[in-house]
Amino acid sequence: MIPADVEKQLVEELGQLPNPVRLVTFSQTLALPGQEAQVAAAEQMRRLVEELAGLSPKLSAESLSFASDRERAEALGIERIPAVAILGEATDPGIRFFGLATGYEFSTLIDAIVDVSRGEHGLGEDTVQKLAELEKPVHIQVFSTPT
Repeated sequence: MIPADVEKQLVEELGQLPNPVRLVTFSQTLALPGQEAQVAAAEQMRRLVEELAGLSPKLSAESLSFASDRERAEALGIERIPAVAILGEATDPGIRFFGLATGYEFSTLIDAIVDVSRGEHGLGEDTVQKLAELEKPVHIQVFSTPT
């Protein structure tokens, strides 16, 4: 799925990951009427993540069924597919990728993997301070579209 020239760049970039990252994908094999595209995209995302994991010893992929592994999906906050939970070796920074990582979204997935491996979030100190002042949990979602 990953073109050879991009694979070469990824091997170099992912070879510099300081800490392991676990990529947990959720997909399903059976589609209810109207879910065919969603199920196909989840399967494509699963294959992409497994291919990515093969490019670095610091990456591992775990494929779960959205239908059969409901407890695990709920524990990770997965409510729809395709979905990938991007986890540290022993931490869960709460980063989830929903949808298919194509086009510009692919680089967003790679950036998230690198950030989790480094244990970095890229936020400025003033932002971290303001977030620490929040009194209630906040659920942040970022939406993007290739159109």
